[in-house]
Amino acid sequence: MKQNDPSHTLLSQAEELGHEGRARSGDHAALKLWLRMLASTTQIEAEIRRRLRERFDISLARFDYMAQLYRHQGGMKMRALSKYLMVTGGNVTGLTDELAREGLVVRESSPTDRRAWIVRLTPKGRRLFETMAEEHEQWILELFASMDDKAMQQVHAHLGELRVHLLRNAPNSQDSA
Repeated sequence: MKQNDPSHTLLSQAEELGHEGRARSGDHAALKLWLRMLASTTQIEAEIRRRLRERFDISLARFDYMAQLYRHQGGMKMRALSKYLMVTGGNVTGLTDELAREGLVVRESSPTDRRAWIVRLTPKGRRLFETMAEEHEQWILELFASMDDKAMQQVHAHLGELRVHLLRNAPNSQDSA
């Protein structure tokens, strides 16, 4: 990973280095890769946020919330939803309140745990999410159009290996006990 690779030069000229601007020519390849991954993720996320707001007047947090409920058609306990979204229970409660007012979700008491609530998409919420998800998928395909299938499969596999390594080396990992 040379500092003078064509992509780095082009990004620098466009003043779009972002996190990669922190890297120096003598830095380890792992640091440069981390900064490139971070910059790419940040750039893609910003574009998705912009498009969701522009096209559907919805935040990425709301889209992600609805995506989780869409995948769990039977509904989800709010605590599980909080865990999947990696946000606090307070954030989930706020989003649930907003989306319920708009008729996109319903909140029902859990039949097995009277302290818990189960949240489900309404038919209106399901239809809206399906419309957004179709466009979202096209946006992702467009944003990754510079990579062929083989390259995407390789990057996906390597990142999978990285995640397994990180999981195995996490302080609370079962393997490290």
